[in-house]
Amino acid sequence: MPSSEISCLYVRLPNWVGDVCMSLPSLSLLGSTGFPLVVCARPWARDLLEGVAKHDFIPMRGRVQDDRRTVREHRRTWGMNAAHVRGLALPDSLSSAAVFRLAGVPSAGYRDDGRSLLLRWPIAKPAERLHAVQSWYYLTRSALQRWGLPADPEQPGPALNLPMTPAHYAAADNLLRESGLANQVFVLIAPTATGLHKGKVKVWPGFDVLTRSLQSRGYTVVMCPPPAEIDEARRNAPTARLLPAVSLGAFAALTARAALVVCNDSGVSHVAAAANARQLTLFGVTDPNRTGPWSAHAVCVGSDGNWPAANVVERKACSLLPSV
Repeated sequence: MPSSEISCLYVRLPNWVGDVCMSLPSLSLLGSTGFPLVVCARPWARDLLEGVAKHDFIPMRGRVQDDRRTVREHRRTWGMNAAHVRGLALPDSLSSAAVFRLAGVPSAGYRDDGRSLLLRWPIAKPAERLHAVQSWYYLTRSALQRWGLPADPEQPGPALNLPMTPAHYAAADNLLRESGLANQVFVLIAPTATGLHKGKVKVWPGFDVLTRSLQSRGYTVVMCPPPAEIDEARRNAPTARLLPAVSLGAFAALTARAALVVCNDSGVSHVAAAANARQLTLFGVTDPNRTGPWSAHAVCVGSDGNWPAANVVERKACSLLPSV
């Protein structure tokens, strides 16, 4: 089919916060085609991606039949013929490919775990080991080429460039004002990380020591975890100031307001990277070359299998912070 007959592009984003952030260059490339873009992602991603130019957002609940029905109804409601739409499934899962197939959206995705039967355009993974940002961008660019659509530039840019809205900034500034932190220097820490990586805890064990050290130097240290992580955050950094939880978009704006964000290799690291925040990301069980923050404003310490010592992190943090 000529590209001029394509009416809409559907994209299924990954299920994790950090992965959605690392998909931003792919979303930008899809948007540059000029075709209406429908983003299919977990409900929490709606707020984070509010500033991304798109035709619509479809919440994905993680149940194949329900998600298939939602996508199919959306396509029919907008009068989009199955022959004139294209889908891109960024996750490797069978379910993401199945949802588009059952919804009548012919799609592209990585050829993996039997997905070829569900994909109209199965794409082989590149031989070289790429950063996650590059891997999803490669997939996106390959799909666009298969569809005869513009697919430049060849590589993702150096920044994720999350487009935050005035409402995101207003919510962050209101939080700081109500907390007495407006126009003040503060360090934002994220002493939690969801799940395990190959059975290992992804949280650096030195957040309490670092917090007390920075406080002794006169820095205000705050944290703003989601409700489900508040208890863990308090255990890991009991003297840090706890701010009320905010939406993901407002949290991204908060990272941009911080003098420094100190975090694990987690969703927070990628949200901060997406917001172009100054950050110090700590590694001990994951590979910086695969999932490190995609940002020129990020400094990484530690490595896969080797957490950095507390004094090393303290010195690096102080070198990145303004004097108080």
